[in-house]
Amino acid sequence: MIEIFKNGGPVMYPLLLCSVISLTVIIERAFFWVAVGMRKNKDLIHEMLDLCEKGDWESVRKKVTGSKNYVIKVLVTGIVHREYSLVKAMEQAGAEEIRNMRQYMGILDTMITVSPLLGIFGTVLGIISSFDMLGQAGIGDPVAVTGGIAQALITTASGLGIAIITVFPYNYFNSRIERAALNIEKYATSLEIVYERLLSPSKQTLKEGNRETPP
Repeated sequence: MIEIFKNGGPVMYPLLLCSVISLTVIIERAFFWVAVGMRKNKDLIHEMLDLCEKGDWESVRKKVTGSKNYVIKVLVTGIVHREYSLVKAMEQAGAEEIRNMRQYMGILDTMITVSPLLGIFGTVLGIISSFDMLGQAGIGDPVAVTGGIAQALITTASGLGIAIITVFPYNYFNSRIERAALNIEKYATSLEIVYERLLSPSKQTLKEGNRETPP
């Protein structure tokens, strides 16, 4: 591997940097999603919604205290701001959670794009070197030309390899983000319906009281 790296020429150094950056981000995001999976607790979310349906906000607070589940955090934000705007509060909290999940994804996207381009750049440099050697040594010394061709092939393969290895976890992380966004939307809508249902009797009472009030 060291010999191949040396034969790849100077472009191998930025390619090595790209591979290190990609690997670091992939490991970091993998640990992040493992932690998210460990905090997953659908039963607690359903218990929370049942308590919300009864309007028992104090029990909700005690039940979810200390939970780091992203859905519960969004729902709690809505409950805290329910007297002002439950929906907008949940939208803001949900956007913040999704922003955290998308962290460093732009870096992976950049590595997927840049690595093949660097490989092509190394290919061009290798071909230039080959033609330069060909001009100096002539056709009678093909060994002098093969070094540049080898350099071109190594950088291209390295760039493509980095991009291919990175694109799989990149797509997987994106799929997890999409699923998380759907979960947030589903449970936020459930809480909104529960809260509207909870307010319906009071709204009906207010309307009846207005009708009974003489003009």
